[in-house]
Amino acid sequence: MINTFYPKNIEELSDVAKRILKFTLPYKKFLFFGEMGVGKTTLIKALSLHLGVQDIVSSPTFSIVNEYITQKKEKIYHFDFYRIKDEDEVFDLGYEEYFFSSDFCFIEWPEKVPNLIEDNMVKIFMHTEKEKRVIEVKI
Repeated sequence: MINTFYPKNIEELSDVAKRILKFTLPYKKFLFFGEMGVGKTTLIKALSLHLGVQDIVSSPTFSIVNEYITQKKEKIYHFDFYRIKDEDEVFDLGYEEYFFSSDFCFIEWPEKVPNLIEDNMVKIFMHTEKEKRVIEVKI
């Protein structure tokens, strides 16, 4: 199944995030594909806010993974694999503990870890088309 969203501005991302979560229920593992600067982290922030995160959501570019806690004391893991050199770094991180948990995982730059991608992960493709943002969600 595919659902496509065309937010006109950053203010509309909150509504889009809410609709994405409803569309993808009960999935909790999300892969974010898109060029640098297309808004992956911004969308992850909107999704996290809808899930009840009160912390500041930022890209874990240097730490590779950030952990957020929701109001319900649930965990959300936010990965940024942009700077990894090979999948061994992700194995060293203990990715299995995160990916195979019942917690939400938001993964930026999943194309860097193709062997770790499962069929049951939600794929979100983001790009701009004629200066408009396009978010395509595939289950």
